[in-house]
Amino acid sequence: MAIDRGNEATTQLLTLLNVSATRAGKRKWLLDDLQPSRKLNKRKTTVQFDDAAPKDNSGSSEDQDMNNGESRDAKHEDTVDEDQGEAMDVEEDEPSQDDTADSYEQHYGAASTILTDAKRDGVEKQLWKTSKGKYGKIGPVVEYTPNVEALDHTPQPSTILERLKTPFEERQAKLPKELAALQNDMLSLLLSYRDLYITRTSLDSQQTMREAIALHALNHITKKRRRVLKNNERIAHASKTGAPIPEDVQDQGFTRPAVLILLPFRSFALRWITALTSHTPPPSFQVENQSRFQTEYGLLPGTTDKLTSADPGTYPRDHVEMFKGNVDDNFRLGVKMTRKSVKLFAEFYGCDLILASPLGLRMSIEKEKNADFLSSIEMLIVDQTDALTMQNWEHVQFVLSHLNKLPKESHDVDFSRIKPWYLDGHAAYLRQSILLSAYETPEIRSLFNRSLLNVAGKIRSERRWSPIAVPDGIDQSFSQFDCVSPRDEADKRFQHFTSQILPAIMKSAVQSVNTVIFVPSSFDFIRVHNHFRKSTGASFAVLSEYSSSQEISRARQAFFSGKKSFLLISERFHFFRRYKIRGIRNIIFYAPPDHPQFYTEFLSYPFLDTGVEPADVTCRVICSRYDYMRLERIAGTEGAAGLIQRGYL
Repeated sequence: MAIDRGNEATTQLLTLLNVSATRAGKRKWLLDDLQPSRKLNKRKTTVQFDDAAPKDNSGSSEDQDMNNGESRDAKHEDTVDEDQGEAMDVEEDEPSQDDTADSYEQHYGAASTILTDAKRDGVEKQLWKTSKGKYGKIGPVVEYTPNVEALDHTPQPSTILERLKTPFEERQAKLPKELAALQNDMLSLLLSYRDLYITRTSLDSQQTMREAIALHALNHITKKRRRVLKNNERIAHASKTGAPIPEDVQDQGFTRPAVLILLPFRSFALRWITALTSHTPPPSFQVENQSRFQTEYGLLPGTTDKLTSADPGTYPRDHVEMFKGNVDDNFRLGVKMTRKSVKLFAEFYGCDLILASPLGLRMSIEKEKNADFLSSIEMLIVDQTDALTMQNWEHVQFVLSHLNKLPKESHDVDFSRIKPWYLDGHAAYLRQSILLSAYETPEIRSLFNRSLLNVAGKIRSERRWSPIAVPDGIDQSFSQFDCVSPRDEADKRFQHFTSQILPAIMKSAVQSVNTVIFVPSSFDFIRVHNHFRKSTGASFAVLSEYSSSQEISRARQAFFSGKKSFLLISERFHFFRRYKIRGIRNIIFYAPPDHPQFYTEFLSYPFLDTGVEPADVTCRVICSRYDYMRLERIAGTEGAAGLIQRGYL
């Protein structure tokens, strides 16, 4: 990820300063032009909530959420500034304490003690020192630390604020001990502000992990707000008494949003808001716009979710957990946190946390030609990263390429309040990133290796995989092709398939019918499809993620009846649809599937037909050494290593 540095950063900042100087006023985040301090603890009116207000039937607009997201509450926002009203309550929130030893202050403070030139240069050059170990319920991990001089002292882990910690511990006491221990272990790592990549998440632990991460994010936002409010009060007091304005008040970024959560579907935004609000229970907190949120991110009233209403076992459990609820993949939501409320649908430049899909953010950025609201993100959370690889990974890369860039506009920012490392263009070196995935892929590993530049270090969990269960007696063969560079892999694979695998299949009376060709990559799928259409002359049907319900029905029926000898299936089709395919006798995996369960499912489909014996079924997997991650999930960690040692890969 490119970082703006040197003269380029200076030029951009001077431009912003010039633009800012032409504006009439400065940004008033948590401060109203240094008015007398009596305004800081005085609210102008009572907060109104959507649940108590008349229903608004004007509908929703995602663009309105982006640019005018508080239009429903414009009158409310004109008369209420709850952030001002809580300033005098800060000390009631937490007892006064010295935060200099807290890793939050050492990491994100104006004078960050961990951001040195040596560490920054080492991280940019990928000079990491790695070590392996085991960390509680997280299991085996690989720890990456900048391979430069050691810190003069070890930062103390950050702490959870008492008003957040107490309700969390009360809920945690009701959890199974194993899940509670997992939460504690995750929080211990997260509070060190290192990057964390969990490479295998179980369905039973996912929501528990979300609650731990949501607590960490809320704790971070609250500590940041407390620091700003304390400095606001110092400035207001100095202005009132005529004393010099304090200079050590660098406590902000270019814009307010500090946490970004990337998700595949609206249903996961609903789960994250549930996790977040579990730490803000009533009556201490109120959730604004909750009815609107449930309407737009849940199922429509009167609709039934066929996945959850079906008999157990009708659909695979992982498919139900992924696709139950609202599966729209174009959304973005701003959340503003105050001492006593959680405001959903907040305007982006006035919110603290953004939940969005990569597609939703990209469409907004391209439409507005501006991504300044991502300039000061201090915590990135990517949930269901494996699902994002099944959508369009380029959207994820696009969003990440816009994180922590110097903004194009000043947004009425008070430059005297901006932390120095923001002005230097070094925010990416302090951003904490948290990645959650059911399994590893080369795309996610590349993101972890190349795009995460946290000078505090990063941690990647490791898992040993057991061989996947398949029906007994099926003859499985792995067909290797030589490839010396990952850049040549796609061409070498296609050449191997068209010159060796496919000609042998076409010559066989048994394998040239009732054959499924499963293709994981969308690029490879198009290539194979075009080859069948132009060169083979064979009868075939196609099932892709773009197939309509009518096309799917025709293709399945034609293949089952024998009218079509081959059936080309993309992995994305199976991921989104999960149809059971009948009539299969031969299976060709153009590459091992990313999702290991797909391998088991396709090998079990022939036995949906009566009278089929294991000897009647053939399975061939085309692979190279660069398919190791996928092979490991199929053959097991030891099995994949054995294939390599025996020269199969």
